Amino acid sequence: MNEMPEQVLITEVLLRDGLQVEPVIVSTKDKLRLAYGLLEAGLTSLEIGSFVHPEKVPQMADTDRLAAELCAGESASLHTLVFNERGARRAIDAGARHVRLIVSASNGHSQANAGVPTQQALERLRPAAELLARAEVQLEATIATAFVCPFDGETSPGRVVETAHRLTEFGIHTLHLGDTIGAASPWHIRRTVTAVQAELYDLPLGLHLHNTYGMASANAWEALHLGVRRFDAALGGVGGCPFAPGAAGNIATDDLVNLCHHAGVATGIDVDRLVAVREELHALLGRKLDSSLAAVPSAPAPLRPSGVRG
Repeated sequence: MNEMPEQVLITEVLLRDGLQVEPVIVSTKDKLRLAYGLLEAGLTSLEIGSFVHPEKVPQMADTDRLAAELCAGESASLHTLVFNERGARRAIDAGARHVRLIVSASNGHSQANAGVPTQQALERLRPAAELLARAEVQLEATIATAFVCPFDGETSPGRVVETAHRLTEFGIHTLHLGDTIGAASPWHIRRTVTAVQAELYDLPLGLHLHNTYGMASANAWEALHLGVRRFDAALGGVGGCPFAPGAAGNIATDDLVNLCHHAGVATGIDVDRLVAVREELHALLGRKLDSSLAAVPSAPAPLRPSGVRG
């Protein structure tokens, strides 16, 4: 068992994964207000959109404008998702400096999400990665369905490791493992994370967790004990994948911050400001949010135990 980290980096994915399945189309102006609120709350890493065809994911149609507005002179890491060379060109034109490539470990989800099996999706990403590298864009990658696939069932750790090795050829500096449909358990997390750590021990590793079966916090706890220091989360627990049947929202940023602070793990996040942004989000979406803290009437901000800053 690895040592519990003293601090973690939380990437707020509200503006991309959080909003992409919402029936309400949030305006660019409102997205910018949410983004600036999150930055003021101390988040230093945001996922702001994806360069996909607007007919497939209408909520992401303004990613170019968001990137052009937010990436100009901003010191935070502002990530966009890219699936192919065309998306890479759009990202560069919009001034994106941090890009995540995404590929599914399972063929079934890759076919639904990218229209081709995993190996072909990887080959499609290669020219995109080369283009982004020439533009000196920082590259990360996410392996979707790294634990369980809605079409193919459980994903073997060996398949995840193989996909990870292929992605390292593209020059990525961080790898994220995605529990795309929120069906993983702490056992899945330990089995696959330790397999990847054993093979790619120099590559920083993060997790992208969903909470379909209420296991996201338990999975984050397991990952913390494995030394994982990077997590994606969405404020209020919103989100899901339009190409993964049954997928529920992400692990909630407010719940994850609460978990980390109780464990003495710093996040750098101002919890009072985070809750204020959550209230703005609630008003924008006009529905009940999915985080545990948001569900408690008059819930206080996530607790900050003695000795933990942020």
